[in-house]
This record gives sequence, C-alpha cells and structure tokens, in this order.
Amino acid sequence: MGHYIDGFVIPVPRKKMAAYRRMAQRGAKIWREHGALDYKECVGDDLNVHCGLPFPRGIKTRAGETVVFSFIVYKSRSHRDSVNKKVMADPRINELCDMKGMPFDCERMLYGGFKTIVEM
Repeated sequence: MGHYIDGFVIPVPRKKMAAYRRMAQRGAKIWREHGALDYKECVGDDLNVHCGLPFPRGIKTRAGETVVFSFIVYKSRSHRDSVNKKVMADPRINELCDMKGMPFDCERMLYGGFKTIVEM
C-alpha cells in the first residue's frame, strides 16, 4: 500500500514570500513532530508552460503573486487523520492560523487528500 498525501496549491504575494516561508518552516516542524513522514513547500520557478493549464492561470494569480505547491506525506489516510488531530490540538498551530496575519488568501488555497497510485 502506498503513502497518503495532503496537497496544497496556494497563490502567495511575492512581497509576502519571506513571511510565508517562516510560517511554513514552523508548520513543517509541528507536522513532523506529530508524525508526518515528509513536508515540502515549493515555490513556482518555471510556470510559463505551454502544455496543459499553467498553475498561475488555473489558480488565477493576481499581479505580484506566485504559486506555492506544497505536500505532506503520511503512511496512510488513518495516519494522516491521527497526525492532523494532534497538529490541530497543538497550541502552536493557533499562532500560525491567525487569519489576520496570514501571508496569503486562505479562501483561494486549493487542498485535498490523495492516495498514491505509483511510487518508485
């Protein structure tokens, strides 16, 4: 059986990227402490593609924004649910989730849980 992945696509204002990175580093530490196997935050680098629907167009970035693609790896969906329950009970997460201090628009974040079908 393959791993389970939480995936995110987030439009982030370039001028807030440093703040986003600091927030993500804190979040990564919390998720890893509670059992996540891996945690990656990736900022767009080659987004002007001619094949398929480019991320910026798909998420409708605004002037001055870039795209962050993130994922967290778990053993299984039940492991994800267990880790996330611990994360949400961790008081440090409340500091990170203060809507007034968010360096991005949470309502435009794309999120979902995924079963892996190919792993090498």
